[in-house]
Amino acid sequence: MIDVHCHLTEHALASNLDQVLEEARKTGITHLITSGTSYEDDLRVLEVADNKYVSASLGLMPYYNEDPEKVVELIKVSRDKIVAVGEVGLDYYLGNAGDRERQIKVFTLMIETARDLDLPLVIHSRSAGKYAIDLLIKHGVEKAVMHAFDGSVGHAMRGAEKGYFFSIPPSVIRSEQKQKLVKRLKLENLLLESDAPSLGPEKGVINHPKNIALSAQFIARLKNISLDKVVEATTESALHLFKINR
Repeated sequence: MIDVHCHLTEHALASNLDQVLEEARKTGITHLITSGTSYEDDLRVLEVADNKYVSASLGLMPYYNEDPEKVVELIKVSRDKIVAVGEVGLDYYLGNAGDRERQIKVFTLMIETARDLDLPLVIHSRSAGKYAIDLLIKHGVEKAVMHAFDGSVGHAMRGAEKGYFFSIPPSVIRSEQKQKLVKRLKLENLLLESDAPSLGPEKGVINHPKNIALSAQFIARLKNISLDKVVEATTESALHLFKINR
């Protein structure tokens, strides 16, 4: 299994990183992608990623009012050390209405950066799934992962038709919305993510990458297919999308 989205630089995991990674290995996780959320966090991500077991994705959360050009420059100089741009996107839950224009401009810049570098995007789209997908389609994006998508199935289907992936966190166990996504989307459009230390199987409890095993098991149950089939399909998709060497 491959965890396509986690945050190993968060204190809850970084303070005990060796054990976190060892538990992931024992669970059958063959690779992890840790995503940055700000310039300083991106720098920490580059330190954590060894490009063997852990790969890096650099981005900027939409609700952080930082200089996006600074992050873009770091992404460009780190091109050979990263597998994606993200997480980036839109957040209409935390961002106020007057801030949306700035978010769209920053997201557009990140889309252009990923396109220029031929890298996939890892998308944050809280309470903004429709708008994020609209923008991706408008700019002709072909390689994108909608991380922990909280929008409607209808909007997700539009993204899936464009070949976008939807990564499913362990919170699928307790989320009716995520369960609907899994049921309707094709297996070929699904990936596994932990979003550790968030979005675990239990609300308010620190999540770990090893819990993507629960995501895989629940997907298999919802789709009435074997666990092996889920693991094989999501792993192959992740390897191809992020160009990860076996």
